[in-house]
Amino acid sequence: MESIINAQMPEFKVQAYHNNEFVTVSSDDLKGKWAVFFFYPADFTFICPTELEDLASKYEELKKMGVEVFSVSTDSHFVHKAWHDASERIRKINYPMLADTKGDLSRGFGVYIEEEGMAYRGTFLVDPEGKIKLAEIQDNSIGRNADELVRKVKAAQFVAAHPGEVCPAKWNEGQETLKPSIDLVGKL
Repeated sequence: MESIINAQMPEFKVQAYHNNEFVTVSSDDLKGKWAVFFFYPADFTFICPTELEDLASKYEELKKMGVEVFSVSTDSHFVHKAWHDASERIRKINYPMLADTKGDLSRGFGVYIEEEGMAYRGTFLVDPEGKIKLAEIQDNSIGRNADELVRKVKAAQFVAAHPGEVCPAKWNEGQETLKPSIDLVGKL
């Protein structure tokens, strides 16, 4: 299996539901921006609304960090609107909900389940050059944590802005980083 880390984000153009409107979103819209792609199996399911609500609670913080968030499923933009109208949790979402009805975007990120026509839970961070810097894929029975995603985005942005430094385990903003060198070998 080939790694997706530092690979170029796939090109795409899809319909989306965003702020009570149907809009078109494409990879061209993301040039020069940080972006999170948050794939989930399907609307009107069980774990998905808990995750999307959790992510919605961090959306403003991510926006202040210069990050756009996109939830993605193989449902249509019409179904996204119906779910938004029907669910208290989903009504809290202010980020675009992408409709990957053909599964092309899910395939491009390596999360599409062919026999089910839906995606695994996949979280990807794309940098302003369109390179994938974070990729997490998990079984659909395991929910994600938006706090941990925010921490990882901060780490990715820190190392992008500070070449030669790396963030150790459990690093949080403001904590000490490491500067890899021969002097550190065997001393950590």
